[in-house]
Amino acid sequence: MKERILTGWTIPRALYLIIGIIIVIQSAMENEWIGIVFGGYFASMGLFAFGCASGNCYVPQSKKTNEETSEVNLENTKIK
Repeated sequence: MKERILTGWTIPRALYLIIGIIIVIQSAMENEWIGIVFGGYFASMGLFAFGCASGNCYVPQSKKTNEETSEVNLENTKIK
């Protein structure tokens, strides 16, 4: 757990933590208790590196072209 908190920091992860803390502080000042939960979730994503803050939401672009993905293989299709 200690290693997960201290290593692997990226700019998006730091932003999640900072913005989450800001949301928690602002919500506490305005007595908006649901905002504290919301901000706490984002702050914990940044602190503990889970969810999108750890970079798991990135999906690389497919190397196939549109022609390759739109081809239909009729040889293996049996029509009754």
